Amino acid sequence: MKKQAFNPYLPSWEYIPDGEPYVFGDRVYIYGSHDRFNGYVFCLGDYVCWSAPVDDLGNWRYEGVIYEKTSDPLNRDGKMCLFAPDVTVGPDGRYYLYYVLDHVDIVSVAVCDTPAGKYEFYGYVHYADGTRLGEKEGDQPQFDPGLLTEGDKTYLYTGFCGRGDKSRTGAMATVLGPDMLTILEAPVIIAPSCEYSEGTGFEGHEFFEAPSMRKVGDTYYFVYSSIVMHELCYATSKNPTEGFKYGGVIVSNCDLHIDTYKPKEMPMAYGANNHGSIVEIQDDWYIFYHRHTNGTWYSRQGCAEKLTILPDGSIPQVEITSCGLNGGPLQGKGEYPAHIACHLYNNIPSVYVGDDRFPKIVQDGRDGDEEPGYITNMKDSATAGFKYFDCKDVKEIRIKTRGYAAGVFEVRTAWDGEVLATIKLEFTNVWEEYSTPVQIPDGVQSIYLTYRGDGIASLLSFTLA
Repeated sequence: MKKQAFNPYLPSWEYIPDGEPYVFGDRVYIYGSHDRFNGYVFCLGDYVCWSAPVDDLGNWRYEGVIYEKTSDPLNRDGKMCLFAPDVTVGPDGRYYLYYVLDHVDIVSVAVCDTPAGKYEFYGYVHYADGTRLGEKEGDQPQFDPGLLTEGDKTYLYTGFCGRGDKSRTGAMATVLGPDMLTILEAPVIIAPSCEYSEGTGFEGHEFFEAPSMRKVGDTYYFVYSSIVMHELCYATSKNPTEGFKYGGVIVSNCDLHIDTYKPKEMPMAYGANNHGSIVEIQDDWYIFYHRHTNGTWYSRQGCAEKLTILPDGSIPQVEITSCGLNGGPLQGKGEYPAHIACHLYNNIPSVYVGDDRFPKIVQDGRDGDEEPGYITNMKDSATAGFKYFDCKDVKEIRIKTRGYAAGVFEVRTAWDGEVLATIKLEFTNVWEEYSTPVQIPDGVQSIYLTYRGDGIASLLSFTLA
């Protein structure tokens, strides 16, 4: 049987943000940077790859390490981190991996004969005279390469534009020749930074980082992270290097701007930076993005949601869910891990992650230990929300908790809905299961669990029965 697909789509102990998804053959491959559990900065790991069958998106396979940080001649000592990469297929049919190290302003390239084999260092993007992109007078620093190859030309998109920095003017597009390294057309700006956006239509959603390009029909979709960081936006053009017009927000990792089930500006999770792109998988389109765990910016995990491209080319913003790649709601019976919570908040609204007052998703052990994720730091008013489930004849709910806490978990099917049941818990330093009868209405429902009481509770899982 096919596995149900959750968010995050990879195991709870894996931390692959900045995801660039591609379909090669009959599998979906995800390329990203590599955070650590309890990491102290971004992108501490080597590049690894995961893939899944296009018809079984809950069944991800670890492809192993595809590129070590010490493979770059500039980083033999491993002191620099591998920032967000992208992959494209060159005119020779080989797979090219582009990346930027964290202390240099140039673009490195590695190559492999297969999508997820061992990539080997290939060279640096450079002008015809050999000067590396990012080092020529007047060049802006390179960052977050995104790629699109058409025929013998490869379009390279780069940039990072912080607020208040007038030296960074926007997202850059550079055209490369068939050797995948030599510049045919020097960088041009395709989307403005916040310092140069007046009158452009990008105001409030200016380019910050994470450029990614996809082509849908005859239209180029430029996906990027805006200056507010938690959202992935898009702009469209009929030309890959000019004429881009702002389109809207595709996803926010705190669900800001969504007003279908809550007030528009109410954050439902702790967001921060974002990075991802869109991909078509068996006639359905998805947006890949990432969320933050461990109460910090540095332990990010990949998520995905189905999206709709309307006949006019626009993309309505999608909700963040627990069932993004599943193709529909999860089964309304069985045990579900708490780490698939798409909503996590308390009575102190916060768009951004980072404060010991807030609940957070963690794991036991160290980075690399295959320990299940769970929610901790659940103090009074902390809420975990899960959506969606196809419920039928649900008569009982059970939770597994631990912690020095004395109180109850309230059960709702909406963040502001009536309390359908309460589950009492007691002080315990091991995982204990508690249950209560409940009447969950039949149909597609959300599950919200809110802690009320003293101390700090942790939540490992819940079961609908």
